[in-house]
Amino acid sequence: MSVPHPTIGAWYRLDGGESFEVVAFDTDDGTVEIQYFDGTVEEMDIEDWEAQSEESRLEEAEPPEDWSGSVDVDTEMERGTRSSDEYEERRGQWAGSLDGLDMFE
Repeated sequence: MSVPHPTIGAWYRLDGGESFEVVAFDTDDGTVEIQYFDGTVEEMDIEDWEAQSEESRLEEAEPPEDWSGSVDVDTEMERGTRSSDEYEERRGQWAGSLDGLDMFE
């Protein structure tokens, strides 16, 4: 199977190993930036990408079910375990409403 061009947001696997996502493709520099599920970012030359593809070492892969691997996101379960005091503490850090703003001044 041939993978002609790297597609940003698509997942691939090299030699049946760990899957990775293409996060950037710079045609001017001829580089492909890839990110593994654990957050590790690497850069690959487009020539290497094409060579791996021609040798059938590069294949498309399904994205992981848990897409939050390298992203620091609270799961619903974690959000449910926080106390209301914790939310009140953070409340002061958020921007306030625009109720007092007079748009015609």
